[in-house]
Amino acid sequence: MAGDIVPIELGLTEGNLFTLWAPRWREGDDEWEAFLGLDEDLYVLDSVAELAAFVRADDDNDLADHPAWDTIRKLQADELVPDDRHSYDLIGVPELAAEDPKPEVVAELEDALEIVRIIGEVCDLTPIVKFFTGNPILGAVAVGTNNFSGRDGIDQWVRIGRIIAKHWDDVIDALDDVVSKPKVDSSAVEAADVELAAAASAEDEDEPDEDIDELDGDEGVDDEDEDSDEDDEDEVEEDDFWAAVGIDPIRIYTDAGEFLTLRCYLGDDPLFLGAKGQIFGFGSERALTRFLASNSDHDLAELSTFADVRSAAETAEIEYQVLPENVYALQGIDEDILDGPRRVESRQMDLAVELLTDAADYADIETVNETLASTTPLGWFADYAINPDPKRLAPSGPYDNEAEEWRALVHDFEDRLTKRG
Repeated sequence: MAGDIVPIELGLTEGNLFTLWAPRWREGDDEWEAFLGLDEDLYVLDSVAELAAFVRADDDNDLADHPAWDTIRKLQADELVPDDRHSYDLIGVPELAAEDPKPEVVAELEDALEIVRIIGEVCDLTPIVKFFTGNPILGAVAVGTNNFSGRDGIDQWVRIGRIIAKHWDDVIDALDDVVSKPKVDSSAVEAADVELAAAASAEDEDEPDEDIDELDGDEGVDDEDEDSDEDDEDEVEEDDFWAAVGIDPIRIYTDAGEFLTLRCYLGDDPLFLGAKGQIFGFGSERALTRFLASNSDHDLAELSTFADVRSAAETAEIEYQVLPENVYALQGIDEDILDGPRRVESRQMDLAVELLTDAADYADIETVNETLASTTPLGWFADYAINPDPKRLAPSGPYDNEAEEWRALVHDFEDRLTKRG
């Protein structure tokens, strides 16, 4: 999301209002974050049509110097409709915090608190800044439901609900005081309304016929039932094959593309399909199968069980059921790091660290483990992102150095990931 301008919807005292948010971006050595507004005012509009009309006609605002401002001005009105993730019912936060701490409730509360915290910091709203700095327990919401299980967890959730119930009116008052509705040309609003109506009509035409879908869905149910047992048996057999040979297919996603390869462990030591520290990655299952059937110039060939893999590849009787714990996505983590540990997806980070350290151990490179040691800024950041705990001291931003060090680790890994077909 870094570098973009995002339409958002805020549920405030006057109703649902629309504005723009620019998450953290850079200009030279400086870092900024802003909302649509000017000086002390946060601009909000009553409708998406008004928002579209305003941005097309006004350059006198705090976002006009943003790199994406010209792009925003050229968008169709329907492209300025906030998605569900960026629609925040701020008036309903106390009621939300009074519900049971189900995953969807905790996630919605976290998003609402986070956008309010950001507005408070960007607009320098003292009541909001004090609300968060004076109540560090609110940080527990960012950890998800893990903190709210058991008697102690429920007690913590109740305490958070009481804090919000006691102080949220002051938070809303501070937001109401800072928002301002700029003037908008009525003819431009009408033009934007026409665009929105046309887009809605086109979307309705594209909707599939539900009756046809249901009919299509009913057809072949018996066939699916008959085949389901066979599919389950095939999957079990395939899992048994890889378990029997002691090797795992793994899938890696980088900015350069998607790669399939193999890895096993000899004791605690990782061993990849590769040679001399280079990992061989394949763009398709067919390419990997061809390689396994015809090549022995790699480190896995030394395994006693590799003959079974080669035999299966030679007869094309081999499949690659990649388990979720063996799927590694490296894209976007550096940008998430810039937004702080609470914005990093903990499982994605955990798996990425595992892959980078395994690959470094395989290549006998010590610097990766040194860089990710818990005593280093990046290691501390990664450990907190993977195992967040409001009782621990959280890393403090800005996180430019951590993001840069992470990029360096990923680039070094990508240099040792060699595409072979």
